Amino acid sequence: MDIEQKNGMGFQSFLIDIFFTWYIFITIDRIILPALTSYLPVQGFTMQIVYLFLAIIFAFILKKTNQSPGQVILANSKVSMPVFGKHILWIAFSSSIIAGWIVTDISPIDFFSAKGIESASNIFTALITPELSIFDIALKALIETVYIALTATIIALPPSFILSFLSARTLMKGNSISFAVYSIVRIISNFARSIEPLIWAIIFSVWVGIGPFAGMLALMIHTIASLTKQYSEQIEDIDNGPIEAIEATGAHPLQVISFAIIPQIVIPFLSFTIYRWDINVRMATIIGLVGGGGIGTMLMQYQGLAQWHEVGLIIIMIAFVVWVMDYVSARVREALR
Repeated sequence: MDIEQKNGMGFQSFLIDIFFTWYIFITIDRIILPALTSYLPVQGFTMQIVYLFLAIIFAFILKKTNQSPGQVILANSKVSMPVFGKHILWIAFSSSIIAGWIVTDISPIDFFSAKGIESASNIFTALITPELSIFDIALKALIETVYIALTATIIALPPSFILSFLSARTLMKGNSISFAVYSIVRIISNFARSIEPLIWAIIFSVWVGIGPFAGMLALMIHTIASLTKQYSEQIEDIDNGPIEAIEATGAHPLQVISFAIIPQIVIPFLSFTIYRWDINVRMATIIGLVGGGGIGTMLMQYQGLAQWHEVGLIIIMIAFVVWVMDYVSARVREALR
């Protein structure tokens, strides 16, 4: 390992140490102590700077005393975790469990209360006694949901295919310009993928209005980002032998892609695409809750009116379609392998 790689690894391990110590400070100070005691944490952006400053100092001490958990995490070989670094990780893990219990407000008493059980029984009773009079309307909304997912997937395919080559590191590391393009595409796709379709549906509902178009746009954006990542990772994992052989003949880069790369990725790409459509059908039922159209909008309306028998029918129909899609997509993906 050269000096540049060591320096880069050292900086990354330092950032990991900062994260763990900052996480411990903020979790204990903002969540655990206020919940267990009468302590009130100091609010404001300035306090966040203080947390970060303390984390940097603590991470510096860990590095200088060879107690850094980050160095062990990034090490290629098996290295034993230093004692204090091990304690840091255990504290982070333990504080996460405690903070998770506090934040989610877990209450077994409420779960098994008579009122809660009675409310849940209303839902389960409605599932076995659905209101069939709305079947035609629900079926139309369900078909709309399926087509929202299908249209979003189809429209997302061409840009996903093109962007996957631009975000494949093995293809874009040739010069500084191509690497800059790679970095930009990666950053944008990671950002778009980090925002859930539900949030995109809210954005597009404000942009183009409530309805299936907003839902389709939300799924399309998230599908492009997700497929770009999956496609590019598949491109990075292909066999380089055919590429080197065709390049040795003096072939143009487009010819290399056509004859050496695409034949290796067609089947995985089809599998990823079918699986993504399966995911989109599931998500299309959820984005309707925020105005994305489809059967989710109906579900929200009847749930708001506490018409549980209608809700029961919609839930059964959604579950059936999702089960069918899951079965069909699984069989198709098995056939493609």
